[in-house]
Amino acid sequence: MTMTVIQPKWHSTAEVAAMLGFGLSKTKMLVLTGEIRSVKIGRNRRILPEWVDEYVERVTSDAGAVSA
Repeated sequence: MTMTVIQPKWHSTAEVAAMLGFGLSKTKMLVLTGEIRSVKIGRNRRILPEWVDEYVERVTSDAGAVSA
């Protein structure tokens, strides 16, 4: 029997905080200010994996521009 592993389509704010190594309050602030895109589903915020990638790419490219 083959098992199918379902990958999460959404991440919670807490999961994103853990991925980035940030505190929950900092991550919530990044979400509220729009630095990290999210959608509100019911009472919860959800973040697509590619939105986390966009944030990381933007921050690292900004850091590269400063040090250049």
